[in-house]
Amino acid sequence: MAKLYFRYGVMGSSKTAGALMVKYNYEERGQKVLLLKPAVDTREAPDKIVSRSGLWAPCRLFDEIYRLDVRDFDCVIVDEAQFLTKQQVRYLCRVVDEYGVPVIAYGLRADFKGELFEGSQWLLAWADAIEEVKTICWCGKKATFNARYKDGKVLRDGEQVLIGANDQYTSLCRRHYYEGNLGPGQRTGRQSDK
Repeated sequence: MAKLYFRYGVMGSSKTAGALMVKYNYEERGQKVLLLKPAVDTREAPDKIVSRSGLWAPCRLFDEIYRLDVRDFDCVIVDEAQFLTKQQVRYLCRVVDEYGVPVIAYGLRADFKGELFEGSQWLLAWADAIEEVKTICWCGKKATFNARYKDGKVLRDGEQVLIGANDQYTSLCRRHYYEGNLGPGQRTGRQSDK
């Protein structure tokens, strides 16, 4: 039975690498995968998904799903699903319920202010299965916050979406997020000394 899966984690938790590995596993068994990303993800070429680890695969933009017969695919995988709209998440529910095609969506749960993204909100509400992709804070505890920083300080205001600014984000545990503690080196535009 097909399901809608939402696999969420903070930045740097290997969500994209996981999505690409799942795609590989399906294809290794001779199955056809539709790999998608929202158009707002402009970090790479529009037809490519690239993980921080260097894994990559060709993809399509999410809006192309409406012109395709999704029944031609054995699985739909969506990267950066936090950027989906409520209507797009509802359509993914239709893909699962009406066409019997499993959908696996990967994305952030919350932004740098700790607030839900629209896509994540509806995936959390409607997904059949919700799984956390875990990583750790500089202190070793589980990271649950995406901290945006500048000049060694955690930012609390600004636009929700800042694409391609990986050097301005780090993953923190709740305590260090609220303390504004970026750890050894205090991230002044370079990686932590830890």
